[in-house]
Amino acid sequence: MHSNTFALLGCAVLLVVSSGCPGTATGGVALRPDGTPGPQECPEEARKAMNYLRMFVGEAAWVQVDANQSSSPITLYDGPIESVLEDDLGLLDAPSRLYGRVWTSGPQAVIRYYAAQPLKGGDQVPICAVARLGLGQLRKRPESKPGTALLDSSRAGVYIVNEFR
Repeated sequence: MHSNTFALLGCAVLLVVSSGCPGTATGGVALRPDGTPGPQECPEEARKAMNYLRMFVGEAAWVQVDANQSSSPITLYDGPIESVLEDDLGLLDAPSRLYGRVWTSGPQAVIRYYAAQPLKGGDQVPICAVARLGLGQLRKRPESKPGTALLDSSRAGVYIVNEFR
């Protein structure tokens, strides 16, 4: 009886610890005083997957920031986001999907990607990437309401990183 209880408890703990869902990867992000996300390590599993897919730090591609909005300006909301690759990124073919999280509290939107869904099917792959545009182009428009970011561009560059800063 006790061995069955311990076995079930062990399985439950293993299931929770090994969960690879992007939502669980973002749960423990510390926020800075302005509401933007603080530093976060890239999990070893994601670093291995990116290496295998030849997605090295600094590699970049264009993305459609929000899969549901293709014309500018776009409105982003705090929370999950699905973006669409416009260019191949390593061995990940366009138009694969990228899944991550948006923070809108600071002067510009912050987008971190935690998973990619390959175009040709299969399981989601853990990654570490960020959306960036030069010259403050992820900067929110002044009329952005709390919890949202109105952006002038529906596209951004996505860059592979080895940690979030």
